[in-house]
Amino acid sequence: MKPATAAARAASTLADPRWAEVVARDPRADGRFCYSVATTGVYCRPSCGARRARPENVRFHASPAAAEAAGFRPCRRCQPQRPAPPARHAAAIAAACRALQRAAAPPLLAELAAGAGLSPFHFQRVFRRATGLTPRQFAAAQRDQRVRAALRREASVTEAIYAAGYNSNGRFYATAARALGMAPARFRAGGERVALRYAVGACSLGAVLVARSPRGVCAILLGDDRAALEGQLREQFPRAQLQPGGPGFARLLQRVVALVEDPADAPGLPLDLRGTAFQMRVWRALGAIPAGSRLSYAALARRLGRPRAARAVAGACAANPLAVAVPCHRVVAANGTLAGYRWGLARKQALLRREARTAAAGPAPRRPPTAARRSG
Repeated sequence: MKPATAAARAASTLADPRWAEVVARDPRADGRFCYSVATTGVYCRPSCGARRARPENVRFHASPAAAEAAGFRPCRRCQPQRPAPPARHAAAIAAACRALQRAAAPPLLAELAAGAGLSPFHFQRVFRRATGLTPRQFAAAQRDQRVRAALRREASVTEAIYAAGYNSNGRFYATAARALGMAPARFRAGGERVALRYAVGACSLGAVLVARSPRGVCAILLGDDRAALEGQLREQFPRAQLQPGGPGFARLLQRVVALVEDPADAPGLPLDLRGTAFQMRVWRALGAIPAGSRLSYAALARRLGRPRAARAVAGACAANPLAVAVPCHRVVAANGTLAGYRWGLARKQALLRREARTAAAGPAPRRPPTAARRSG
């Protein structure tokens, strides 16, 4: 190539906006075009990690077919003739999820990775980025769902254990409390005989109901009417034995009322959270949002490694059974509006204002908690 021709070719490449995407190895450009290198005779996708070619040797092509028609062969490193890595990974992860859903016993990580054409380390990283869970956590969540269904369907607990894919009673009972939140026999009976103590008190946002299982606080409900809150509790635990909290419950109720009055001062309540694997991840992430801060549903989804799951995050927030203690009021719409709240937008706004005032004022002596009325 003559110097003048080389200079003209280099100037043309440098002026093409696609060259900046090649220099940046931008994966978002993959699939829109490819480029060839005259000195090697190969063509690459824009994100290829190969050594950068000299601009005078580069030509751009609309598709792999166009590059091959011009006499170039595909790069062995980036394989531009195949779907882009994100598309390949999505298909591989979808196949792995189907395998985990079908398998009676979770496949080995090496087997899943081999099926996806990736190393075990790379596969686990890609799987977690796509689902928010490791393969082991995803398999455990699927088995938890199967055992819940089997306990309702099979004639005995033992039959349900084996139908769900457990190979021994001992292995199942070691994880039963986490998976079910109660003994398997009680879950199979719809939660009957599980004793929940509760009380209803008054706070500046209306009525507040607090319920506690033997494992911890399992419900904090806000509303305007005591009878309506008790009805919600029965719907949430249809076969549990609901019992008034009694005199010893007053201190717990006062702690919850104090939390409602000052949500920035979390008292460290013992919680009994029960939900799906994804819901539990969302609820734990909510607890990491600092008081006085706001986060959008989309931002929380990205924080969980699930950037497209904003709607699922909103659903998990709506299912939160523990008002204020699990601070779903700190999550707002992308434009900053308050969006939905299970206990009403007015209460959400009031909680956020209180946290904002506390953050602006800085640390202050804690006032005595508001007096609470016990149920019964």
